[in-house]
Amino acid sequence: MNEVSAPGTTPSPGTEHRARLLEGMARAVAAKGYADTTIADIVREASVSRRTFYENFADKAECLTALYEAASGNAIAVLRAAIDPASEWEAQVEQAMAAYFGVLARNPVLLRTLFVDILGLGSPGLAARRRANQQLADLMLDVVNNRPGERLRKTPLQPTMAMAVVGGINEMVLQSIEQERAGQLQELVEPAAALLRAAISAEF
Repeated sequence: MNEVSAPGTTPSPGTEHRARLLEGMARAVAAKGYADTTIADIVREASVSRRTFYENFADKAECLTALYEAASGNAIAVLRAAIDPASEWEAQVEQAMAAYFGVLARNPVLLRTLFVDILGLGSPGLAARRRANQQLADLMLDVVNNRPGERLRKTPLQPTMAMAVVGGINEMVLQSIEQERAGQLQELVEPAAALLRAAISAEF
């Protein structure tokens, strides 16, 4: 699995060790789940020393938060790359949703950790989740409201409604996880797109 690396860069030794630790965390969590993953598991998967781990992270929870942020950033980058600016916004949304759910579904065990266990970390985990949600909402606003070469929408999508859509999408993903259908997230493309369409058509 390579969900957290930054393509096209030559990392410094410190950055490389951090990336290897995040990859090691992802592999360990995918194999055992977060609760049963130990720092020994992480450093073994990363092929680094325990000292190197503590040079980068204070504890397992901080490593998980960093993994969440890296994986979320990767998913949003995949989503953004899937958007075709020349197509209608409705098509853009479905393309983006398909790409987003596709990358989330690649590893159901890791998905559960990133959507469920992150919330068990208290304020740091919640703050990381909020930042990821805001990135997704901002991208949604940009796609719907700011298409190049087109006049501004008479009734633009509002930030609060964009965040409501993000919350709804998260709840659908959580439900799929709880029903052990994390590998079938493509089923959510149409309801997620329908949710966004409803938010856009809402009048205040």
